[in-house]
Amino acid sequence: MNHIVIIGCGIIGATLAYELSLIEGLKITVVDKQTPAQAATGAALGVLMGIISHKVKGKAWRMRQTSIQRYETLIPELEAITNRRIPFNRQGILMLLPSPQVTTDDLVFWEKLRETRQNQGWQLEILDKAQLEKICPQVDVKSQEYIGAIHSPQDRQIDPTAFTLALVEAAKHNGVDFKFGVSALGMKSKNLTPQPPSLSGNGENLENLTPQPPSLSGNGENFKPLSLQERGLERGFSAYELETTDGVISADKFIISAGLGSSLLTEKLNQKVDIRPVLGQAIHFRLGHPLGKSEFQPAITSNDTYIVPCGAGVYPATDYWVGATVEFSQDGGEIFADKELLDATLKSAIATCPELAKAEIIRTWSGLRPRPENRPAPVIEQLPGYDNVILASAHYRNGVLLAPATAQMVKEMIL
Repeated sequence: MNHIVIIGCGIIGATLAYELSLIEGLKITVVDKQTPAQAATGAALGVLMGIISHKVKGKAWRMRQTSIQRYETLIPELEAITNRRIPFNRQGILMLLPSPQVTTDDLVFWEKLRETRQNQGWQLEILDKAQLEKICPQVDVKSQEYIGAIHSPQDRQIDPTAFTLALVEAAKHNGVDFKFGVSALGMKSKNLTPQPPSLSGNGENLENLTPQPPSLSGNGENFKPLSLQERGLERGFSAYELETTDGVISADKFIISAGLGSSLLTEKLNQKVDIRPVLGQAIHFRLGHPLGKSEFQPAITSNDTYIVPCGAGVYPATDYWVGATVEFSQDGGEIFADKELLDATLKSAIATCPELAKAEIIRTWSGLRPRPENRPAPVIEQLPGYDNVILASAHYRNGVLLAPATAQMVKEMIL
């Protein structure tokens, strides 16, 4: 039986654990120094911007489409196994088009995207100002100038923590072993490059004794000796043990999905994968009643501020999440939450939906998102130089959206 160890149990690690548990013949162990859904997962708003995104082709679009499709089957699948409801908003995303940031000229882009999505089998709706006011009376279209709005009815929003906990429970049901409160310290590996014995007795190896064929050009030039890699003998390294605070775990394959902690593990394998933190802050409002019409509660976004109904599909909408800031480190050091940026997000949300000014702030929170430096997010690849270590991390702001597609990609790499 192949033994796979997953390091990290945020939404990526938990999705990997569940999806891989559906493959017969795999033994799966998950290790995390915390309980599940901490760090970036616990701070996410769970808005799944797939169809409404500007991506229309290539890997970025394929991953979004794969995830949106898988969520539709995955949620009922998990609910059946765990016998628990998962807050999953099926009323789409409403993107407001504020003026002067958006002009009527920009509607040409949205018309083209709507046509593209229709050809791909998806829906996008372009609403004018009157239609927006009718379906979402909570949006202040009088004080705020809007060109209109885009409604993406097939995009979704999910509670990342509830979803991750359901994944863990379902994976346990399928036999996955979770080790929480256990830190990964590093991996032991062996060199797979063959070391041929000396043929001359003086320490020279086969590389130095490659025969020199005669010149084919007649000018005295000889063929260059083939390297081990060119002869197909260079295979790099293979990890075989994970050292943890709870002992050593031997396995056939290792998947690193530890977010910001991934860099430390790859460095111990002499591979630098530069993943840096980006801080985000959010607010939990309690209004006591729905904003606008109770029967239509989409996630609303304007100027990169999100207003998200809590518990959608499970509880009546009385609470809302608002966020999230995007805060970078100025000098590569520690990032501290900027109160002014959070206040700006708060003001933006109230300007969009003035009724939020009457709501009670239940809590504010922040989290660090893992972002790869000088390369696109996410990082999903075989770790260079290793035949059995996969890196699935650094999803930046799209970890929740891309978790199912990431699991599909890793599954294909393993199979």
